[in-house]
Amino acid sequence: MTESIEEKKVPAKTPATAAGEWLKVESLDLDAQGVAHNAEGMVVFIEGALPFEEVQFNVHRRKNNWEQGTVTAIRRESSQRVRPGCPHFGLHTGACGGCKMQHLDEAAQVAVKQRALEDNLWHLGKVRPDNVLRPLEGPAWHYRYRARLSVRHVVKKGTVLIGFHERKSRYLADMQVCPVLPKQVSDMLMPLRALIGSLDARETCPQIELACGDAPGTTSLGTIALVLRHLEPLSNADIGRLKAFAAQNAGVQWWLQAKGPDTVKLLEEGGMPLSYELPQFGVTMPFKPTDFTQVNPHINRALVGKALRLLDVQADERVIDWFCGLGNFTLPLASRAREVLGIEGSDTLVARASDNFSKNQPATSARRALSATRFVARNLFEMTPAMLVADGSADKWLVDPPREGAFALAKAMADLHLQPELRTDGWTPPKRIVYVSCNPSTLARDAGLLVHQAGYRCTFAGVINMFPHTAHVESIAVFDLA
Repeated sequence: MTESIEEKKVPAKTPATAAGEWLKVESLDLDAQGVAHNAEGMVVFIEGALPFEEVQFNVHRRKNNWEQGTVTAIRRESSQRVRPGCPHFGLHTGACGGCKMQHLDEAAQVAVKQRALEDNLWHLGKVRPDNVLRPLEGPAWHYRYRARLSVRHVVKKGTVLIGFHERKSRYLADMQVCPVLPKQVSDMLMPLRALIGSLDARETCPQIELACGDAPGTTSLGTIALVLRHLEPLSNADIGRLKAFAAQNAGVQWWLQAKGPDTVKLLEEGGMPLSYELPQFGVTMPFKPTDFTQVNPHINRALVGKALRLLDVQADERVIDWFCGLGNFTLPLASRAREVLGIEGSDTLVARASDNFSKNQPATSARRALSATRFVARNLFEMTPAMLVADGSADKWLVDPPREGAFALAKAMADLHLQPELRTDGWTPPKRIVYVSCNPSTLARDAGLLVHQAGYRCTFAGVINMFPHTAHVESIAVFDLA
């Protein structure tokens, strides 16, 4: 007799959860799954369950020492459970997979992320911060100014779908609204679906990338840039339909992308420029819709202010801004430090950052000479001690890497600490490093190097709730030379 797959995966020594067994949920993981143990001690991950609830569930995956399933009944409901703010959120068939935590109170969501940050720092880096920062929070709804929306003409349904994928599926959710997008964009989803459905090219337009900017001189929603990815040339009739849609919807600006990111071009000149504001620093930051900018402009403004306060830059200090991008931190730093060096990985980004700095000269040069800020390109994933020394000593560093983290940078710092003979030309390490992270595991890895091999203490760490209702953890940490 042939054994079933489940019988092969679950030996007798780790019995599966008995049918009808009620489990008490102990905690929540970063995928928003309730974590429990069955009567035999097996770990069980339960979608839709919250801490301290007593639940039953259906198993849909089983391994030797764990099970995964979906909640089917709740006997004791958590006080942190709330009504989701979106009709497309949930465990039902066709539910949108864009958010994971809408059923959890917002304060509890932040607590889950804070615990994840601290757990990663300790378990992966063996680092405990001296102080935990208060979470940086902002609006929980209509905050998302950037999104990559998939597009599909579904012949069987007789409609075009635009939005995120269904939960754990390759199919698109039938999204009619999206309350994490700006309200004006959410209200536009159905008209946008109708527009794409009217195009001759509806079968060959797989994606729309959204990038919103601020209205000039304000922090209110201004330009709504829509980048239409099209695999075949658009007809004149389709071009006309896109232009008519933009004329009927305030702020909409169409960009076309025929191939790679370098092919993106504006359909019609004119209209409001695409930029965002950092009003506390008098900075207006122009950007292109395919540039990296933060998803949440409300939190970004608060984050820049927080990072600069933590860095505590003095007028006579030199600062290096690693992974500077378009100058999100560099330009505000330029009005405070004696000298700022922005370092990025590509010549193109360096040129764009330099241009942004030039356009903001009145604000950034209010207290400092223009020559004191410059930008250079480096391969930031292959940094060596010699390269660090060549860029000169700095009093403070700001580090804002992508998800991969700043391992090469941290490793070079460790080498310079452990091998003093490498510190040529009088090079000295920065007194303080402020590290902004979008991945707690790579932050923990880099923190371990800085603390255990480079002579630093982690004096502060805390979460930045850049992505409410999702499992994404953004954080900030401060390292002081011991």
